[in-house]
Amino acid sequence: MPDPHLVFVAYPSRDQNLLTVIREGLARASAKLNSIRFEPWEFNDVVGTPIISPVINKIEQSSFIVADISYLNLNVVYEIGYAIGKKKRVFLIRHTGTAGDKDLANRVGIFDTVGYAEYSDSDALAYRLTGYIEQKPLEFTGIIDNKAPVYVVEPPQKGDAATMMTSRLKKTRYRYRSFNPSEDSRLSATDAIKQVSSSAGVMVSFESDAREWANVHNIRTMFVAGLADGMEKPCLILAPAGFTVPLDVRDDAKHYTHPDDIAEHVASFALELTEHLQLVETPLKASLNSLQNMTFGDPTAENEMTTLGAYYMQTEQFTRAVRGEVNLVVGRKGAGKTALFLQLRDRIRADKRNVMVDLKPEGYQLIKLKEDLLSYLTEGARQHLITAFWEYLLLLEVTYKVLEKDRTTHKHNHEIYEKYLDLEATYKVENFSSEGDFSERLLGVSNRIASSYRARFGEVPDVKLTVEDVTSLVHAHDIRLLRKKLSDYLNTKQSVWILFDNLDKGWNTRGVDEIDIIVLRCLVEAGRKIEREMRKNEHELYCVIFVRNDVYELLMKGSADYGKDMRAVLDWTDPDMLREMLRLRLVSGMNEVDSNVTFEKIWRDICVSHYHGEDTSAYFIERSLMRPRNVLKIFAHSKGFAINFNHSKIEESDIEKGIKAFSQDLLIELDHELSDVCPDVPDLLYHFIDQPSEVSKFDLMSTLTSGGVGADQLEKVFIFLLYYGVIGLKTETGVQYIFDVSYDSKILTTRAQRLGENARYVFNPAFWDALGIIG
Repeated sequence: MPDPHLVFVAYPSRDQNLLTVIREGLARASAKLNSIRFEPWEFNDVVGTPIISPVINKIEQSSFIVADISYLNLNVVYEIGYAIGKKKRVFLIRHTGTAGDKDLANRVGIFDTVGYAEYSDSDALAYRLTGYIEQKPLEFTGIIDNKAPVYVVEPPQKGDAATMMTSRLKKTRYRYRSFNPSEDSRLSATDAIKQVSSSAGVMVSFESDAREWANVHNIRTMFVAGLADGMEKPCLILAPAGFTVPLDVRDDAKHYTHPDDIAEHVASFALELTEHLQLVETPLKASLNSLQNMTFGDPTAENEMTTLGAYYMQTEQFTRAVRGEVNLVVGRKGAGKTALFLQLRDRIRADKRNVMVDLKPEGYQLIKLKEDLLSYLTEGARQHLITAFWEYLLLLEVTYKVLEKDRTTHKHNHEIYEKYLDLEATYKVENFSSEGDFSERLLGVSNRIASSYRARFGEVPDVKLTVEDVTSLVHAHDIRLLRKKLSDYLNTKQSVWILFDNLDKGWNTRGVDEIDIIVLRCLVEAGRKIEREMRKNEHELYCVIFVRNDVYELLMKGSADYGKDMRAVLDWTDPDMLREMLRLRLVSGMNEVDSNVTFEKIWRDICVSHYHGEDTSAYFIERSLMRPRNVLKIFAHSKGFAINFNHSKIEESDIEKGIKAFSQDLLIELDHELSDVCPDVPDLLYHFIDQPSEVSKFDLMSTLTSGGVGADQLEKVFIFLLYYGVIGLKTETGVQYIFDVSYDSKILTTRAQRLGENARYVFNPAFWDALGIIG
């Protein structure tokens, strides 16, 4: 039973001055409240006992928890997560006079989405602790997602170990949901709690301190591990050999020296996961009118593979893709490329006569190929080799998928038996491994080519390759024989589809370079070439590549073939389309609701109708940059705060907090997007901190110049700001952003030229909170 008179207090011991303030504040608070004892964590440091044991006991005994986050001590972060997992109220505090880890906390994203109180000295701390503190804990349902029962926290950059972790998890046949920093730059506490509570197991990892982003990732790891332990979920914590694991999880972490060691740890974790799933009983369904129990999917499409089909909005772009009318799907980040990818894949492979090859490399494998080989070749040699590489790899993947699909079927079908054996014999050759998933096979082929190249040419720059050189480097098979055997076998199939996504995840964090341009162009050309060759033999083969449209235009506008591709462009311009997208999700999450119910009816039941005099759905959409993912994120943040404060519907205060959290997310994410195409201007958006909301072009240019942007880059950066919707042009009818003019920046620049010196630009309100824009 919790002791109503006990409050456990966790805090870091790094800063002696801060330590003194905290201790004095706790002593004064305890003296003032005779009925409550604030117990510092040091009181539980018992000699001969693991520190975590008495700490955990005190957390469980306490009526609520106080934790100082002025510095983000990893053990304190774990204890915060653990307490939340135990459904304890966690009251976070922060010292205003200590810079501490405030910037780090902004990058992590957990703590500002929960909320914290600030204090200036020991008296202020005592005053705050002796005031009213709501002791109601954060709520979560604990309903397990049996279709994807594992939650994974991925590192910002995936190496061999992270790739092995998810690859081996796939082999257990347990699907997983994940936090992916390349998709969401900050981790919301509300989302982490929801994801862990709906999981039967959690996988996290530590990264070496040598990586600049390791601290951010390790804090997320400790918070999620604490949640999992508090909720009594199986939790696999991986750590590289030599890494100093924080005390609170030191006995639980599993070390690995080589990525292959991870396979054993994942195997043991799978057994724990199976046992936990067998023990968990399915709870009774909660009332449908509860905001807590309302579901609407996930802002990241990869996390809703099993549910997306129930509420996916089939747009015209999707219909064209299903008909095989496009070979490129382009759209901004968060516009729905992955959702279309998943739905197209599921629609095509529902017909067993089709062959579906869905490829989503991690990107890390392509970076290694660039570093180990491509930087040493002339441009002509690069194009020749990369096109051959892609063509070879795509043929191998089609062959792999065909053999996998008919591995059992061919034994009972005399029409394909001999053809299958011939194709299998041609595919399986020496010095070629077909094991693992696509990422592992891609890495294997890349490493083999790079090793062969170094053995023959060393590190000599500007190497030219002959046709024979390319063939010997790239092909481990008799490519003509393989193509012929594959073509013969495809006579037994209806159609073949190759879907390729995630290419941009192989790009360097310093931006897109010349090699990236060639890699994309060569992939497009290889896809076209395979389509032409297969269609000559009367096979239906479609190769569809998914890529961000802004990057695609920057990469391809210098190509002679630019504009010839059949593209489906995922640009959203109609707010009502975004409302319909959200309506379908809300209806799907409320099983007994009429599927034809209007958006307005649902919205009135779950959210206040207006915020500062503006329709709340319009308020959300205006700040979403017209991207579906952002609409869902704003709604998720606001809903999370409403649940945290036990509100029956989303109130104005929840929207205010939700928008602030989203604004910080958006700032970091869009700054990363801009760095892809403008690597010479780091932290571009941060130059506009504390700017007025409305500025002239001269003001913009002056700010950029003072921020280090060179004169030759100013106009380019200005166009980027327009293109990404960071700024809009003020007109007589209102502010026009890029999505108001069908994403044609020339319309805005032409109108601005007509206005001359009177042209005024307005920062998108989505950035105001994060940048401190003065409205």
